[in-house]
Amino acid sequence: MEKDQTSSDQSLDRGAAFDTDPYDGIQATSHAPVTFKYYDFVMAAFVAILLLSNIIGAAKTTFVEVPFWPDGLWPASDGVFVYGAGILFFPLGYVIGDVLTEIYGFARARRVIWTGFAAMLFLAFMSYVVVALPPFDDWRCAASGFDGQGPLTARGGGDVPLGQICQETYVSVFGNAWRIVAASIIAFWAGEFVNSYVMANMKVWTKGKALWTRTIGSTVVGQGVDSLIFYPLAFYGIWSTELVVTVMITNWLLKVFWEAALTPVTYFVVGKLKKAEGVDLFDTDTDFSPFSTKKA
Repeated sequence: MEKDQTSSDQSLDRGAAFDTDPYDGIQATSHAPVTFKYYDFVMAAFVAILLLSNIIGAAKTTFVEVPFWPDGLWPASDGVFVYGAGILFFPLGYVIGDVLTEIYGFARARRVIWTGFAAMLFLAFMSYVVVALPPFDDWRCAASGFDGQGPLTARGGGDVPLGQICQETYVSVFGNAWRIVAASIIAFWAGEFVNSYVMANMKVWTKGKALWTRTIGSTVVGQGVDSLIFYPLAFYGIWSTELVVTVMITNWLLKVFWEAALTPVTYFVVGKLKKAEGVDLFDTDTDFSPFSTKKA
């Protein structure tokens, strides 16, 4: 890792003293070192959470009852909040996105966002191809009963091929409509870039202090853009306008709350990684174009 930074690096080209405490031995800089120890691992974690959130979490709707919720109060008049299960884990991607930008800078985070974008495109393509393949009639899966008592859909008539039962179950999980897939990819791309941009600039504005202000602040804006794009694109005209707006706002609030709740975890991870990498990168002269190919 390069240690021969010029004296101008110490002032970060703006003549301001940037805070690196409480991370002793960390050099404040606006230029990324040649190599990082853990960048690849953070990238892998980001892409893994992104894909798994879309594969496992996106297909299930669940609920939580809040007994003390006032009767008739929006958005849960009966105290039952309905939400997509993916919301429990998808915000972890934003947490890792914050860690990426905080430690490795916007340029490195940009490369990870594009990697995640490409992975989501391949996920959508692979899902389409696999779902479209014809099922073998004797395909046995959990939905077919594994030779035991079949599912409810098969008990009314024994002439339904087990493979067809498995195919319908498979489609219900992986056969998302093109609208939802497109909305998810576009919303992710825009939301993550906005999140990283706000995070990087707030770090400069705050001179590296008050990490919580930029992790939460960037999430408020980034998740806001994500929700504002995804729900209208995916469900306008299918759901009522009132339902689209309600779900959009409630899910945005839940994501922001989840990010705030994870602030201690973010502090811990950022502290450990900064100490391990030995650098604290500030985006004082970064090209913030999403389409730039610069590494720093």
